[in-house]
Amino acid sequence: MIYPEPPPRVTRRRFIGITAMMAAGGFMPSARGAVLQPVIWRGRAMGADATITLYHSQREIADALLARCRHTISHLENQLSLHQPGSALCRLNRDGMLDNAPDALLDILRLAADINQSTDGSFDVTVQPLWQLYSSHFAQAGADPEGPSQADITAARSHVDARAIIIQGNRINFAGPGMAVTLNGIAQGYITDQVAQLLHAAGMDNVLLDLGEFRALGPSPSGRAWRVGIRDPRAPWQLMDRIALRQGAIATSGGYGTQFDPSGRFHHLFDPAIGRSAQYYRSVSVYGPDAARADALSTGLSAQPLDKAMAVLHELGPDWGGVFVGQNGSVFRHNWPGQGATDSTGTAGVGALL
Repeated sequence: MIYPEPPPRVTRRRFIGITAMMAAGGFMPSARGAVLQPVIWRGRAMGADATITLYHSQREIADALLARCRHTISHLENQLSLHQPGSALCRLNRDGMLDNAPDALLDILRLAADINQSTDGSFDVTVQPLWQLYSSHFAQAGADPEGPSQADITAARSHVDARAIIIQGNRINFAGPGMAVTLNGIAQGYITDQVAQLLHAAGMDNVLLDLGEFRALGPSPSGRAWRVGIRDPRAPWQLMDRIALRQGAIATSGGYGTQFDPSGRFHHLFDPAIGRSAQYYRSVSVYGPDAARADALSTGLSAQPLDKAMAVLHELGPDWGGVFVGQNGSVFRHNWPGQGATDSTGTAGVGALL
């Protein structure tokens, strides 16, 4: 797809700079010879537009599977969302502890702790006090354009420490008062993976999920990879890169997703070490086997200089890659499928990916 002019400014909480474009408009023979019908669900997941594209020879079975997917999404939102006051996450933040925590919350917090360690603290789900500080500061009339005071930032940072989340059995405790967790940098990927597991267990192998992050279960029925284009953060109506996706996931984070001030200098991707918005990149895209880790890494690596960020991906192994768009527009790629690590200043081109 080529936009004739820039589309309206994206204002959702976390702009995901990836768009998939594939020919899914008619029946298609599979590699095994069966005639498969495209079945597409469009809705919302964790506040983002969501799409599930699958192929099946029997529409009734496909519709039943999609109903199970919708139930899974809703069930997980009821546990992990900051925007549902009765969710398990909101109750944890309100009380500082949670008995009989649901498995999904326990699972995602353990995964978040692992990623916090692998990113040397750059990914930290306890940055919610910083989000609250910046949001309340810029909501005031006549707010200082330089942001909150250093004293206020230091006070908020004193409540930020992923290691202070204590899990014992099915009980979660915060080590001190004033802490709060946000799962906005990992929950969409986690939910994507749970839906992928459901569909995989049902024998589905021609699926593309877009639940805020992308994940493929096998190629399209023709045997060709899904073609996924990554939007250019410098001009979001264009594509700066593309990837052929057969298995695995892609996630993108950029500070333009939620901006606290008109200039965009202060945004939601925090560097926990300093309590300020990270300024290394315009966007970070991460490719890997699962969407939850890709989601969290695209967030956490946004707060690391390029050498450290690439070292994290290298340590994870050859299944992981990334694209980093610097503030000056330079594009750096590490182990990106089909390409080596390169440095470029131009866009990769724009067009429909079929």
